Amino acid sequence: MHPNPAFRQSPREQNLAFARARGFGVLSINGPEGPLAAHIPFLLNDDASFAELHLARSNPIARAALPAPALIAVSGPDAYISPDWYGPHDQVPDQVPTWNYVAVHLRGTLEALPEDAMRAHVDALSAKHEGRIAGKRPWTSAKMTEGAMPRMMRMILPFRLRVASVEGTWKLNQNKSAEIRARAAKALSQGDASAREIAALMRRDLD
Repeated sequence: MHPNPAFRQSPREQNLAFARARGFGVLSINGPEGPLAAHIPFLLNDDASFAELHLARSNPIARAALPAPALIAVSGPDAYISPDWYGPHDQVPDQVPTWNYVAVHLRGTLEALPEDAMRAHVDALSAKHEGRIAGKRPWTSAKMTEGAMPRMMRMILPFRLRVASVEGTWKLNQNKSAEIRARAAKALSQGDASAREIAALMRRDLD
């Protein structure tokens, strides 16, 4: 998390809503020879007291000694910020490039779940994301031929992160004046999808 408190004022509810909607992040724990990381989809429960996830049996985290302290880092849009966007050099001198971004960290304890929790997790995960796809009937595990789903699920294992803390960074040039931020947002709105999303967040933050 960025140390500047200007970028860390978002309420817990906003950070959780972002993490819940994104539903994908980097899980990391300390391994015997250094950090271990895995890119994982996850589901937050209703009160955000835990996140459920799964890992391939062969993943080093799945074979680690658990329970263990862990972190899920959830990244959102990001964009490079050019100093030239802040305004003429004679009006806004001595600026440097930076990067605007959104990120939320879910920190807590990772524990293994019983293997029979796997099917309900997969069904809930697919239901969430299938429901976001327009124009087709949602896929369900009922479409699998008999015996195929249990066979495939033997390759993955269920886990739970018991969430102890939630931290968010919404770095949107809050340390600059409203006029400068508006100029940067205007420039970003001509960029790629991620830059345009950052521009929209900057404008919303200015309202």
